[in-house]
Amino acid sequence: MGAVRALECVFVNVTRFGSGRWLLPASGTGIDSGQNIKMSSPAALLQSDASGSRLASRGDLTSFFMQLAADIGADSYMLVAIVHDQDRNDARIVSSNWIFDAIELIGKRLIANLALGPLTTAPGVRPKPLVAAHAPDAGALLNGEEARLLDVLGHAEIYSLRLNVGRQRLFVLFSAAEPGKIDLTALMKAQLKCCYALSSIPQLIAAASMQDPLSDRERECLFWVSEGKTTDEVALILGVSSNTVNSYITHAIQKFAASNRAMAIATAIRSGII
Repeated sequence: MGAVRALECVFVNVTRFGSGRWLLPASGTGIDSGQNIKMSSPAALLQSDASGSRLASRGDLTSFFMQLAADIGADSYMLVAIVHDQDRNDARIVSSNWIFDAIELIGKRLIANLALGPLTTAPGVRPKPLVAAHAPDAGALLNGEEARLLDVLGHAEIYSLRLNVGRQRLFVLFSAAEPGKIDLTALMKAQLKCCYALSSIPQLIAAASMQDPLSDRERECLFWVSEGKTTDEVALILGVSSNTVNSYITHAIQKFAASNRAMAIATAIRSGII
């Protein structure tokens, strides 16, 4: 069997996620190279995933990917949109549970390299992991220092999966602190789930992949205010002063060219930022 077996395909009505159609393998079709994997129908794959039917915000997107990560045995995930910007590929993080320090230390350049690297696989192809301990085998993808950093930060093994979602260049990185922890069969099914679910919310994904004008603190303050928290309550949650919270919110209002908090919150929600 070749890298991608000739797939018998069916058009499946997208009833769980709205109207439209999406091309997926028929039930029972094996899709990996070198090993037959019994695949369920797309509806059956999503039967146990109720979160996929209500992806209306970035919060829903986070819940969806957190559940997928747990199902496949991954510790972390990152949904990345690749945008070509001034002769380079820019990685824009749509949703992730990586700690902030890890993203800052690794940098967007390396994240883009991981998403676009030679180990990235399309739906239907058996994924191959990037193992940080085997950095010399990764060629120009990352150097020894970057590999050690990934390992220390809990990303000893990373799978990069391409997602076929319209014209958008989307990738999801699933990682684990220990090599061999991620279930490959479940991972391949999860990749199909991602394509199927995200194809129904192109506007949310497009908005979320836009350059986010807010800092992390500004976004956090707007989020808590949108949840009905007062300035003093937000200050207590974040461990800062009330004046600092007001300053962050004022900056967010200015960045959105909004006239007040309510308008800034509405813009952030509509853009998928909170």
